[in-house]
Amino acid sequence: MKWALALALVAVSGCGKTESGQVESPDLSTKLPDLVARARKNLVFVQGGSFEMGDFGHKHNEEKLPYSGRADDGPLHKVTLDSFSISAYKTTFADYDVYTQVTGKPKIAMGRLDRQFRDIPGSPAGVSWQGARDYCVWLGQQLGIPMDLPTEAQWEYAARNRGEYLVYPTDNGKLEFGRNVASFDQRDAYADKHGIFSWAVPAAVGQFPPNPLGLHDLVTNGMEWTLDWYDESYYSASPERNPTGPAGGTQKTLRGYYVTGENELGFLSMTFTRQHSDTQLPPVLDSDDRPTDDNPHTDTTFRCVANLSAPVPT
Repeated sequence: MKWALALALVAVSGCGKTESGQVESPDLSTKLPDLVARARKNLVFVQGGSFEMGDFGHKHNEEKLPYSGRADDGPLHKVTLDSFSISAYKTTFADYDVYTQVTGKPKIAMGRLDRQFRDIPGSPAGVSWQGARDYCVWLGQQLGIPMDLPTEAQWEYAARNRGEYLVYPTDNGKLEFGRNVASFDQRDAYADKHGIFSWAVPAAVGQFPPNPLGLHDLVTNGMEWTLDWYDESYYSASPERNPTGPAGGTQKTLRGYYVTGENELGFLSMTFTRQHSDTQLPPVLDSDDRPTDDNPHTDTTFRCVANLSAPVPT
């Protein structure tokens, strides 16, 4: 099997140690096969096709006006994509921990503030762009299929149920707080339940209805990395078929949004809204401007795609 070599590598490298110095059993004989099986099962096939990418407000609403008015989500342009599959869920800390354990990389988000979130079952992993891409490529190697981060076009096409005019990537294209996206009160209660000193928590994945394709949490609980470099004016020069973004840049494009106030969420989490960030952020500073070991990438999550023209066999 694909994970056999990885298990052998861990056996050779030895077990890790806890902070107390005790030997920590990798337990990869069950964790890795389980991750691979779930990853395969959770890949949602997306039949390729054509759609109009970008802010479609002027073609969709009665006022014939853009929904956001931002310079970087237009002009509306035709895009044609090959078929692909995309994960139904964001990658969780638990799954990312299997990856770091197999590859011998340091476990991420181990700072004092991070650990109150990362150990809640189902919390999405906040990682750098390179960390996200490396995971997807590695996961593809375990499954024996080509995998990567989604392109911007793939993410939007899937979020919009194969390019439909859906304003928000929810089950009905709308934000209904408390039903298809968490309300302020629900997040506050979630924080109390887990003893976290903040209502702005990365709630566990899959708690609310998916979009029509079956994809969860596209609208919130962390912005999601895409493969593309960011360029505000890229849409004016984007090729029609399978665009992958500019050839280079200084920041990568993100989609979706993180936990925030309900009014702000409505403006910044539409299916076509673009975010962008440096691939690696500087250390988090304390009140005295001293670097801490807290995770600077708490708001940037990800899911992977399989670039195959047919559904991935389960």
